[in-house]
Amino acid sequence: MTEVTGAPADVLHTLFQSDQGGHEQVVLCQDRASGLKAVIALHSTALGPALGGTRFYPYATEAEAVADALNLARGMSYKNAMAGLDHGGGKAVIIGDPEKIKTEELLLAYGRFVASLGGRYVTACDVGTYVADMDVVARECRWTTGRSPENGGAGDSSVLTAFGVYQGMRASAQHLWGDPSLRGRKVGIAGVGKVGHHLVEHLVAEGAEIVITDVRGESVQRILDKHPGVVTSVADTEALIRVEGLDIYAPCALGGALNDDTVPVLTAKIVCGAANNQLAHPGVEKDLADRGILYAPDYVVNAGGVIQVADELHGFDFDRCKTKAAKIYDTTLAIFERAKADGIPPAAAADRIAEQRIAEAAAAARAARV
Repeated sequence: MTEVTGAPADVLHTLFQSDQGGHEQVVLCQDRASGLKAVIALHSTALGPALGGTRFYPYATEAEAVADALNLARGMSYKNAMAGLDHGGGKAVIIGDPEKIKTEELLLAYGRFVASLGGRYVTACDVGTYVADMDVVARECRWTTGRSPENGGAGDSSVLTAFGVYQGMRASAQHLWGDPSLRGRKVGIAGVGKVGHHLVEHLVAEGAEIVITDVRGESVQRILDKHPGVVTSVADTEALIRVEGLDIYAPCALGGALNDDTVPVLTAKIVCGAANNQLAHPGVEKDLADRGILYAPDYVVNAGGVIQVADELHGFDFDRCKTKAAKIYDTTLAIFERAKADGIPPAAAADRIAEQRIAEAAAAARAARV
């Protein structure tokens, strides 16, 4: 098991010099015996140990993997701050196709790397990793959440992630239309996998009109079979964002869904989804605002999952977690009000609130060391 300390020049620039950097620590991990190549990024531990999931994905290049880890870790700092958790932000990515290279040996090697950080990073599930994987990782690392109930964990965190997004949608509807009800609203969901299919259930129960798409045909068919005549589907995201009369667009797959190509043709009046890092680059939030589209910051509304895995560290209680996740409604409304008062997009307002909490915690820690 070895640690690699090099990185491409563009990644180093991001880490040390750009506004997207400022990370405390980045560890590049390699275990030749198992084939593990991973990146662990800690953005901040000002509020407490960094908490964030492990993504398992076939990145085109190692540089792309490092850049994704940096962006995701930074997002977790803001997410945990806005969720009111005593955790900083971190994220890990494992490079490769999980359907081809994921093995017990690889996951155990990864667990040893996380354990080597001595509790500065607490990991959990993300894209490409599941509860069963965390059970394996936990055999080598006690700083692992998202485990099965049989192994002392809380199980699938996507249930509360979807619940939090649903609360964010209700808050968005209240702000824009003066009524939190989603009955009769047309909602387009891009990605009906781990989180998206739970979100569908909340919307069906409330009487929303739902249109879905997913790169996996079986995921779409599962929803259509369960809700025939209630849910419809389109071929892809390109078609979904152009659906006539769409009220809400919910990106629930990978990041970068809101970009220079999608925003100009988006028909929805609200964007509120579970995907991380939905804004492809700084400035997209202004493009949304200029078009009169209300954006519910992704790291605020999708915090239900991290609320759950954080609670697991203290003895999991589902009802307690659901009560905390329900507060995403109030937090989202407060962000919209702050944005209106400051004359800035909601994403910028959320960043200001999160940065203030992180800065105050960092200042208190410095004062305590004096």
